[in-house]
Amino acid sequence: MNCTRLLVVFSAVLILAGCNKNSVAKILKNKDVEYKLGMAEQYYANKKYSKAQILYEDLFPLLRNDPRFEDLYYKYAYCAFYQKDYGNAENLFKGFLEVFPKSQRASDADFMRANCFFKQSPRVELDQTPTEKAIGFMQAHLNNYPESANTEEAKKIIEECYEKLELKEFKSAELYYNVASYRAAAISYTNLLNSYPESKKADEYKLMIIKSYFMYAGMSVEEKQRERFEKVIEEYYDFLDRFPESKLVKDAEKYFNQSKNNLKAITNEQTDKKS
Repeated sequence: MNCTRLLVVFSAVLILAGCNKNSVAKILKNKDVEYKLGMAEQYYANKKYSKAQILYEDLFPLLRNDPRFEDLYYKYAYCAFYQKDYGNAENLFKGFLEVFPKSQRASDADFMRANCFFKQSPRVELDQTPTEKAIGFMQAHLNNYPESANTEEAKKIIEECYEKLELKEFKSAELYYNVASYRAAAISYTNLLNSYPESKKADEYKLMIIKSYFMYAGMSVEEKQRERFEKVIEEYYDFLDRFPESKLVKDAEKYFNQSKNNLKAITNEQTDKKS
């Protein structure tokens, strides 16, 4: 074995010995509180959050009446967050606020609690309860901490959450339309527009309301068609009132004209039957 290889092997042995010496299990057995805290802080600084978390948890009963307990609790909550254990992190930030309501870190902890709900927000297709909670807690954060350093990020998160909820409603309405449940589609698009009247896609939603009612009228039995084509015309006029500058006016006008023509045909047919 040459000298270079011997040096590599010797170095590896030293590293392993050092790791073993400072393993979490051995640190936990050590009775020196200051040593444990120092190692926990070292792990935290080096982003080894799972190890830091174990040591912080062990130190909880030992430092509960120590001025450093606030810092320990705060970092302990962040350990959970950084490991993407958002449910536990939310509970820990909540606990921090209950124990240290006047802390200088209270604003950040409050934001982070709301952020944990945002991080748990699922795919659009799934239940959006965490998304709704994120909006509520973020808005409460803005109300309770108007000078928060996280104000802009909180506003951005709220906007993103609303966009996700809007998209979920849109996909539901779109599904109804695609499976030819046109009345349900019209109602869903109407609810969507009412929920998000300032949406960038508001005129698109209104056009889909018109299209859905038009398709619904066309599929209806003869005695129901008149009132349903009249509903299309009513929605068209509402479209013009709300979106007079929309690029979709001409598309809406097509359904308006077709509905008028269908009403004329219905009237003529009824007249012929009476003759």
